[in-house]
Amino acid sequence: MLAARCLKLAGVYLIAGLALGLAMTMTKRFTLSTLHAHMNLLGWVTLALAAIVFTVWPRTESTRLARAFFWIYNLSLPVMLITLALVLIGGGKFVLAMKISSAGVLVGAILFVVNLFVAIPPAARSARKLAPDDSDVDRRRPRLED
Repeated sequence: MLAARCLKLAGVYLIAGLALGLAMTMTKRFTLSTLHAHMNLLGWVTLALAAIVFTVWPRTESTRLARAFFWIYNLSLPVMLITLALVLIGGGKFVLAMKISSAGVLVGAILFVVNLFVAIPPAARSARKLAPDDSDVDRRRPRLED
């Protein structure tokens, strides 16, 4: 469920970021290039990667940390992007709101990374589970050392 939501939101950020880039190119005004980069990296790339992680490791999607990441990140990011745009066009009175919402994005990202460490088993444990034991060996096949 979170994977699908992240991927859909990532698509929205992709279109918004591309549209902003096209608008800047057509007008030859690049004041919002920082916004363009943040929209594409924090919106499109980060959320698409989160969707991939949630799909490849389903355990990461079902935790409270995942839900906290999703809501904190996705409530903070649009506010951060809007206030960043306002600051870039000269709205200095929005700097505090930008800083607070940026901190929210960071907190969301930290929750996502903590969730990776909590929900994905260490490599050694998962490799042990994947290694065949004697019961998995087909006794009818000759061994290499035979």
